Amino acid sequence: AIDHGADAVYVGFRDQTNARAFPGLNFSEADLRAGIRYAHARGRQVYVALNTYPGPAHFGDWQAAVDRAATLGVDAIICADMGVLDYAARTHPTLPRHLSVQGSATTHAALRYYRERFGIARAVLPRVLSIQQVERLCEQDVVPIEVFAFGSLCIMVEGRCQLSSYVTGASPNRHGVCSPAKFVRWEEGPGGQRSVRLNDRLIDRFEAGEPAGYPTVCKGRYDVAGNVFHALEEPTSLNTLELLPRLAAAGVVALKIEGRQRGQAYVAAVTRTWRAALDRFAARPDGWSPDPQWQRELARHAEGHQTTLAPYHRSWQRGLKCACRSDPCSISGRVN
Repeated sequence: AIDHGADAVYVGFRDQTNARAFPGLNFSEADLRAGIRYAHARGRQVYVALNTYPGPAHFGDWQAAVDRAATLGVDAIICADMGVLDYAARTHPTLPRHLSVQGSATTHAALRYYRERFGIARAVLPRVLSIQQVERLCEQDVVPIEVFAFGSLCIMVEGRCQLSSYVTGASPNRHGVCSPAKFVRWEEGPGGQRSVRLNDRLIDRFEAGEPAGYPTVCKGRYDVAGNVFHALEEPTSLNTLELLPRLAAAGVVALKIEGRQRGQAYVAAVTRTWRAALDRFAARPDGWSPDPQWQRELARHAEGHQTTLAPYHRSWQRGLKCACRSDPCSISGRVN
């Protein structure tokens, strides 16, 4: 990521304090120390995600993780839980604290609360907000705003999803994993067909040669009134490249690229593409438009090889007309 132009990298420890606690994923302490040295030697930053919610019996593990991050000399921690934020603010006041997307802060009142109580230096907005909502939050200028620019989508407000815990009993917000690997079972069928089950519940079935991503409840195919389709969400990736001028004009300070649980080819290609786009925009903001080759490259690494603006673009929010006689119209309460 650093070699291909990232200004900062976010990582996690090998435990349930981060929301990608898959076996074999994340950094050992030795690797993380080496990575931090590598980043700092090149003028880049490293953030540690401590973005899950501890139970009362294990809160000490999250406190220890905050202490480890501070000792390692990371540039910020990304937290969701108020208790973790409070501990970090009291114990390591000079360590910058970013509010995680898992904190689900979608209003300026929420952002103000986190700033006043825990001194957050930045907030990552959930991916369910429209571009108009992002602009309105930036206008309030409560805290610097970071948004997701590219990567997997979540149909729920982050930090509030219960789908995985409903099927497996393990919550991504508490256990650090959506669709834990121990509950996933692949079955071979006739003609190369593959079925995937999550805790014995059929999630999807793929024909021979059909691409298959990591199984999650929200992106499975289900039988609804005799029709089998992606009833909740299709496998697709968020891509906000065409919104770059608007996000910059709004005052967004950082763009987050989802890079964990991904291969080196994905990280290199996606980072390199966004670096090129940002550099060209910085040099010539007037008349900037995304290069078609950039979009093709991003689509190659997207889920289902397709991308979307998702909630950033909601055509029904562009204007609201009502059949009343006053002009302009003021709408409050119920709309029938």
